[in-house]
Amino acid sequence: MYHNIEEKDIRALRGIAPGRVLAGEEIGEDYGHDELGGISRMPDVLVKVLTTEEVSAVMAYAYAHDIPVTVRGAGTGLVGGCIAVEGGILLETTAMNKILELDEDNLTLTVQPGVLLMDLAAYVEERDYFYPPDPGEKTATIGGNISTNAGGMRAVKYGVTRDYVRGLTVVLPDGEIVKLGGKVVKNSSGYALKDLMIGSEGTLGVITEAILKLLPLPALSVSLLAPFETMEKAIEAVPAIIRSRAVPTAIEYLSRETILYAEEYLGKQFPDKSSDAYLLLTVDGGSLAAVDGETESLAELCLSLGAKDVYIVDTEERRSSVWTARGAFLEAIKASTTEMDECDVVVPRSHVAEFIRYTKQVAAEVGLRLPGFGHAGDGNLHIYLCRDELDREEFEARLARAFDLLYGRAAELGGQVSGEHGIGWAKKGYLARQNGGRLIGLMSGIKAVFDPKGLLNPGKVCR
Repeated sequence: MYHNIEEKDIRALRGIAPGRVLAGEEIGEDYGHDELGGISRMPDVLVKVLTTEEVSAVMAYAYAHDIPVTVRGAGTGLVGGCIAVEGGILLETTAMNKILELDEDNLTLTVQPGVLLMDLAAYVEERDYFYPPDPGEKTATIGGNISTNAGGMRAVKYGVTRDYVRGLTVVLPDGEIVKLGGKVVKNSSGYALKDLMIGSEGTLGVITEAILKLLPLPALSVSLLAPFETMEKAIEAVPAIIRSRAVPTAIEYLSRETILYAEEYLGKQFPDKSSDAYLLLTVDGGSLAAVDGETESLAELCLSLGAKDVYIVDTEERRSSVWTARGAFLEAIKASTTEMDECDVVVPRSHVAEFIRYTKQVAAEVGLRLPGFGHAGDGNLHIYLCRDELDREEFEARLARAFDLLYGRAAELGGQVSGEHGIGWAKKGYLARQNGGRLIGLMSGIKAVFDPKGLLNPGKVCR
């Protein structure tokens, strides 16, 4: 089906992106994998693009010659979404890292896809603006965030990436450049193609520019750490917090087990580790009075719901200790084992405690260690399946069994396969199993309309 790369193809691509095309053994091994996806495959050619026009030229050439193309940002994904599973061209966008325009009249920021999330946040905050999506991996690119509709810890109050993308410049698989959306606040002009592109994991088009919605920067932000005697008590407090008049920015669930992994990994002490379960809540606002009022209200509510205490994370030392640990959970768990995979499941908030209990049952039944943490406020849990000392064959067998059980239970509870990390290569079988032939057929039909030759990021999501 696909054309095998030849020397003439490499020469043509070098004509498009001179000095930025690598082939064969010139390509570093890091380009053959992501952070966790469980698959490794090297591309035949790596093209480091700088402009929309270069992307267009590469895609037009690939389309004319039936060459598969996979787009890659910083490579921080966890499901193999940026791996060239069919070889061909790997299109790296990290050098497309310019902030193009801050429009203060329309409160928008226009960026290229290679801008890192941490750089974007720093740029707007220095100017008293705020980009709310806050995934844990701050070295991810904004293009990757848009491609997976990343969420993060602030989704409880502010929503996810889709809520902050006003417009996109996209190169279609045949090289045509299209503009989707724009700076307008409202748009009821036909099908929402811009929203379809968000979360499509690079299977429908290549994002080369994004217009992002900004908010005024909240004047203050304060966190609360509430220890609970049990996981059940912590999670059962979440619906009451959601129903309260206070509107927390984040509601994170932390277990003592995961905190200890982070302490060992970082070599830093957490403020409290005497309890089995914790809720970490954040409040932000435009005035000291507003934030103090919500903080006091939330603290009193947590205590009434069974919290053993409530610590205000208001000093720089305590803030650094808590949030550095929270940000290191993934790497800390990864460092505790020889290999792992992730269940990025999302369930209704009312079923979070039930699902966490079920993970402990699965761990015992299957014989795997399953540490985890999660965004309790939006039902998105990150459960890690650790290999430890198991041989590969045994690990893969137990892994398959554990995933079957976990995703099966999530579906019974009204949940979905992925809350924010996407489907990629690793989870597409579970997506197909949960959604059935009709819905996968619709997704495949959409893919065929955008990409009739199946060249763009093949083997991912639904094909």
